[in-house]
Amino acid sequence: MGILYALVGRGSVVLAEFSGTTTNASAIARQILEKIPGNNDTHVSYSQDRYIFHVKRTDGLTVLCMADDTAGRRIPFAFLEDIHQKFVRTYGRAVHSAQPYGMNEEFSRVLSQQMEYYSSDPNADRINRLKGEMSQVRNVMIENIDKVLDRGDRLELLVDKTANMQGNTFRFRKQARRFRSTVWWRNVKLTYILDLNLSLIS
Repeated sequence: MGILYALVGRGSVVLAEFSGTTTNASAIARQILEKIPGNNDTHVSYSQDRYIFHVKRTDGLTVLCMADDTAGRRIPFAFLEDIHQKFVRTYGRAVHSAQPYGMNEEFSRVLSQQMEYYSSDPNADRINRLKGEMSQVRNVMIENIDKVLDRGDRLELLVDKTANMQGNTFRFRKQARRFRSTVWWRNVKLTYILDLNLSLIS
């Protein structure tokens, strides 16, 4: 199911919230807000039946979500980080003086959209997305290496063919020299015989 409820607060003051299901998550979230000690930054998770409440407090701003216990911790905390950044970017310093539910009308839509995204879109899990991208890169690299190796084999074949051609050229030259030498000697012999015959005739 993923993330079912989300809240943004300052101390125990709720600034915006959204629930994707009818539960008592809102009442439990308020109890958690009151329980969190001090103003120190914190990342904690509380178990309630089969649901887990994940809390991220940074610079006095608390972002909380309730998720199904099958969602783990990585995705809910990625969601909380995203919501914190969006909230601070949208409202800036106004968060320090805002009235209870002062941002609810506008920001509950953002909470709803992000809850849907982090609950159902596989790209929301950054680590799995990176693993997928790394797998694609690995496949491309293997393909490229195969092509290079294939080219290397072809180059080796070309080198072998070139070496064979050089050997054949060397043999051809040797045979051509022998043939020329043989023909020259035949010509010399024929010339000598002709000269001898002519001298005998005369």
